[in-house]
Amino acid sequence: MLENLNPAKRIEAPKDWRPALEFDGEEGWAITPGINHDQVPDFEDFLKLQGFDPEFYEVVGTPRTSRWQKYDGDWLTSYRFNFRLKRRADLDLPLTWKTAKGKKAKPQVEVETGKALVIMLSDFQIGKVDHRGNTEDLLKRVFASYDQLEQKVKRGKYERVIIAECGDLIEGFYNKADQQQVYSNDKSIMSQVDLGVALTWELIKRLRNYSSLSYATVASNHCQFRLSKQQVGQPGLDDWGIVVAKQLARLAKETDTKLEVFVPNPDDESLALDVFEDQFHVLGMVHGHQASRPDSIPGYWSNQAFGHQPIAGATVLITGHFHHLRVQELGASHNGGSRYWIQGKTMDNGSNWYRLNSGSDSQAGITCFELEKNKHYTGAVFNV
Repeated sequence: MLENLNPAKRIEAPKDWRPALEFDGEEGWAITPGINHDQVPDFEDFLKLQGFDPEFYEVVGTPRTSRWQKYDGDWLTSYRFNFRLKRRADLDLPLTWKTAKGKKAKPQVEVETGKALVIMLSDFQIGKVDHRGNTEDLLKRVFASYDQLEQKVKRGKYERVIIAECGDLIEGFYNKADQQQVYSNDKSIMSQVDLGVALTWELIKRLRNYSSLSYATVASNHCQFRLSKQQVGQPGLDDWGIVVAKQLARLAKETDTKLEVFVPNPDDESLALDVFEDQFHVLGMVHGHQASRPDSIPGYWSNQAFGHQPIAGATVLITGHFHHLRVQELGASHNGGSRYWIQGKTMDNGSNWYRLNSGSDSQAGITCFELEKNKHYTGAVFNV
């Protein structure tokens, strides 16, 4: 008796509706939250709220719009617009120096279109001393993995390589086991961050001549700004991993290294990247400390999707934090394939407290996987 009824039309928010902002020091783009159809957007006011004074920045070009319908029938519109630095408050000496020197020709990168590599740098926890050794031992493992990655990327001819720093790049001093950190760490907080910049930049230097490079990072518990063990500040801004990413962006600019750097919005702990800019493969990133145990991550992800959070449209979600490799196929994706959750290996010097209580441990390493344009991902990974 239902043959003549039409199913209700599925109404989904566009994949790029989420508020976001990216700025490289000269130019940037921003996406506003949903605005009611009878309201006029104020782009300058939106920039000002994000810390960009309209006196120094200006909106350029024609905004793009995305519209969707709410449950109550009303329509919302999100605007994506471009902006740029209008004038400088002081002289930019590095830029002046670079302009005077002129630009050197870059070697042409031979790539195969439609092929990307994701490198998961997870839980280096620089400065930590445990059963796998100290910082010197960590460096040996990292450089051995970098050697393998360089050869892989050199042979792979990837259209894009995404270096996904999944959090806990440094050990810090103010986590739950803060007294143990004070007792056993072999690097100060300043030295940990300095070495974090050096190690990530080393990988970028090794790979920059072989592929288009992107670097992305998310907020994490060991990198959080904490006072008396309590997190303070904005999660996507006041984080040592975010600080490292900003230094990498500056280094790339000063050395004419083509590098896209992505960080969460100041009030977010996660982000998503459209790998081939076609919404087929959407890579979601979150550290994982938001869940109390690994088995809680699928539920956490589904709740994030229900709440239209940054990883809502992700087809692959990658996490760190839990220090072992895990690949799990989950629900259906918008591209017709399955969603996958990949929990990456750790590179740290070990977790004695977990090993002594659980009896188990895992081998350190860096988890990687490939994505192909318009081809469903099926869960294959490799470790170096």
